[in-house]
Amino acid sequence: MIYGTGKYRYELVEGWAKCPKGFSFLNVPGIFVDSQDRVHVFSRSAHPVATFDREGNLLNWWGEGFFKGMHGSCVGPDGCFYFTDNQTVTKYSPDGKLLLTLGKPGQPSDTGWAPNPNAKGIDFDFLSIDSIKGGPPFNTPTGVAVSSSGEIYVSDGYRNSRVHKFAPDGTLLYSWGEPGRGPGQFRVPHWIWLDSKERVWVCDRHNDRIQIFNSKGEFLDQWTDLRLPAGMAIDKKEETVYVAEIARRVSIFTIKGKLLARWGEGTYIFKRSTDGKESKPPSLFLAPHGIGVDSLGDIYVGEIAQGVGGIDRGPRTVQKFARIT
Repeated sequence: MIYGTGKYRYELVEGWAKCPKGFSFLNVPGIFVDSQDRVHVFSRSAHPVATFDREGNLLNWWGEGFFKGMHGSCVGPDGCFYFTDNQTVTKYSPDGKLLLTLGKPGQPSDTGWAPNPNAKGIDFDFLSIDSIKGGPPFNTPTGVAVSSSGEIYVSDGYRNSRVHKFAPDGTLLYSWGEPGRGPGQFRVPHWIWLDSKERVWVCDRHNDRIQIFNSKGEFLDQWTDLRLPAGMAIDKKEETVYVAEIARRVSIFTIKGKLLARWGEGTYIFKRSTDGKESKPPSLFLAPHGIGVDSLGDIYVGEIAQGVGGIDRGPRTVQKFARIT
């Protein structure tokens, strides 16, 4: 089956991730493709950091026991790995040596957040995950990105409504944002990306938009043709923007915001499996969250299938869509 339109047409590569028996991702909040087309899969599983080649061969994995609930993740220009997890941002060498920790593990900042007494389990009515006020780092940070000069940007997050910018040594430079729906305000800022001009792109998930800022946090623009954007990537070759939306779809735009292609359901359905098995035939997507693109324009999509649907999709939690040329 062919997905997409025009120059942006893709074919699903069945069984792309070649994993050992019993290897499962469970939930994949982030995917990053590096300059060598190695695909780094960041998952909330027994194998948190796994690296594949373009053909899906497993090259390496590490991180067992390192993380409590990894969310945001990226590979910096220095080749190091950055993660948001347990009220911290951490930096690791490529071989898994801890180099830097921002924040204090397990100690959230005060943003006025309190649990919703009417929520049952995971609150997908989005009633208990907003902050009351913007606060300092961190209260459940979500995304991380690193500039060419090593500055660290963090979207913060599920229980805060801010973006923080740090110097390479971890010194907080400044923050911006507050709860709300206006320009520069956020409801669960969920992912962050820097383009070639080092503009700051933020997936403002529960406002159904992406906001764009300059490196000083000044508002530039917003895109609203989205449904719960959770993750994004911009390729360096064409400056095409790829967005993973929790509403079971993927969207592709020009750098100026023109929609090029889109596929998936476009609706959000929360229905947990009672036995951990998927109904037949399986949906193409359950909850796209992480997305990456390689030098040939092939797309890799990771899902939080177990967290949203209660389903273990095994290696299929990551799917590859090969661009048709």
